[in-house]
Amino acid sequence: MTRSKSSQRWLREQHADPFTRQARAEGWRGRAVYKLMELDRKDGLLRRGMRVMDLGAAPGSWSQYAATRVGDDGLVIASDRLPIDAIAGVRFIEGDFHDEAVLNALLEGLGEGADLVMSDMAPNMSGVTAVDQPASMALAELAHDLAVRVLKPGGAFVTKMFQGEGSDSFTRALKSDFTGVRIRKPEASRDRSREVYIVATGRQL
Repeated sequence: MTRSKSSQRWLREQHADPFTRQARAEGWRGRAVYKLMELDRKDGLLRRGMRVMDLGAAPGSWSQYAATRVGDDGLVIASDRLPIDAIAGVRFIEGDFHDEAVLNALLEGLGEGADLVMSDMAPNMSGVTAVDQPASMALAELAHDLAVRVLKPGGAFVTKMFQGEGSDSFTRALKSDFTGVRIRKPEASRDRSREVYIVATGRQL
């Protein structure tokens, strides 16, 4: 089967990308780990003993990094519709967290509540902005809904967001639930991408 121009470009970028090469050399599951590392460095998201929920976790680099930061005293519970290989210190639940059984398993595994909810979820991109933008915002909103449900007072929420229609209103909505809301563009995010990350801290009840 002939690859599309977009998939060919993606393959060329992956081959040349320094973050991809670095992740392989350092044993991380994907280049996205460096986005979370930068957010953690700037915003102090992770510390020992925290309880963390990772939505859309596959292939697992965010969970992998979070587990190293929270240590044996903490908890990382992750979910994705795609399977991932086991990660030390991470409890993984396969399935869509919109599904009641999956959600209940997540809530049961989390127990007393989360200190941090993080989501690197993105839709399967079609290349059509009118389709992709609403789909990406819907995922961010679903992650937000779950975050405000499970976060402890003072907890934090991090989610991927694509700038465009709906992103300003989403950011405003977060400001009603959190004391601090910042938009970050990590170095590992590709320049041509509209991808940013919202870091919301200080969950208010």
